[in-house]
Amino acid sequence: MLKQKSAYIFAIIAVLFWSTVASAFKISLRYLDVLQLLFYASFTSIIVLFIILLTQKKLRLLKTFSKKDYFHSALLGFLNPFLYYVVLFRAYSFLRVQEALTLNYTWPIMLLLLSIPLLKQRIGLKSIVAIIISFLGAYIIAVRGNLLSLNFTNAGGLSLALGSAVIWSLFWIYNVKDKRDEVAKLFLNFVFGFIFILLSNLIFSEITKPDFHGLLGAIYVGIFEMGITFIIWLKALRLSRTTAEVSNLIYLTPFLSLIVINLVVGERILVSTIIGLILIIAGIVIQQFNPFKRSSLENKP
Repeated sequence: MLKQKSAYIFAIIAVLFWSTVASAFKISLRYLDVLQLLFYASFTSIIVLFIILLTQKKLRLLKTFSKKDYFHSALLGFLNPFLYYVVLFRAYSFLRVQEALTLNYTWPIMLLLLSIPLLKQRIGLKSIVAIIISFLGAYIIAVRGNLLSLNFTNAGGLSLALGSAVIWSLFWIYNVKDKRDEVAKLFLNFVFGFIFILLSNLIFSEITKPDFHGLLGAIYVGIFEMGITFIIWLKALRLSRTTAEVSNLIYLTPFLSLIVINLVVGERILVSTIIGLILIIAGIVIQQFNPFKRSSLENKP
């Protein structure tokens, strides 16, 4: 009983941290460009993950991995953190925070669609209904409730937000097959991803002394989006009697995020955003009975 209470505590802490990062993205992008934010955030996450590996006495695991494992980590590092966060941060730079946040939550639906060609999964009527409901929610958010207008507020930004969901789904599909230690895998992903991030900054941006507020925001993102919160979430899953008892708490994250966005960023939350998000989550809930779905919700909010 005590372990289950601890599981809930860790899960709630993770949900609260993840509920703040969308606002941190938007505020940080006022002071840094996309690549600079990713550079400082990912560097911070590498330090955090290294310290966690050190304290958990798992650094030795890095010596046990084969060349094939390191090559796999390099490919995954290209997807996440490099490509995923470049696309996601770019979406946040174009869109309202509430739009980028909620559209990124379509990733479980993208996962379902990608599982058809990549995992040879067959989908039934329940999954088709889930897809329709979630994409209806995404459409409502994209047109801000003007259902008959077909007037998308920012087609480029919307495409990037949905694209980030596709990239995360691809990352999950290839990552779930890798049975290495989660923290060690994540650390290597960020090390290799950082190489791509560094090169991109040297070519397309510049590495300069950042504004204090931007640096503070990047460090916050590196710790609470890319680093320690994931470990806290894993801890909650391990302590819980069943993963379902804590994984359902993740559905609170986007709704809490909207509250934080309103209070911290100052955005007025649109009714269309709330309705669209409810439909997206409803589709995910319907989909969760899919055999591979439970694991996917355990890895990302």
